[in-house]
Amino acid sequence: MARERIGTIEATLQRVQGEFREMPGLRLTPAQASRLWGLDAISSQALLDALVDARFLFRTPDGAFMRRPDPDMMQARPLGGNSSAVSSGKVHSHPR
Repeated sequence: MARERIGTIEATLQRVQGEFREMPGLRLTPAQASRLWGLDAISSQALLDALVDARFLFRTPDGAFMRRPDPDMMQARPLGGNSSAVSSGKVHSHPR
């Protein structure tokens, strides 16, 4: 029985991560997350907290949860045909 529960937890974690990956900008309150995934409030909060601890999600100042930006997606991308400027090091990203 414990083995089935572990499998269910892992499957639920993968499903939740998939939802956040598929919908960039997804922002959920704990109550919305519970309804979306069909979990009770305690289980939903534990799952969200685990994903925050794993640095997959972060909590907004108003208590909602969002996916952390992917560092690979934040690197500067060449615009138009200006890839030579990127490869020569002339284009720099600026922190916000």
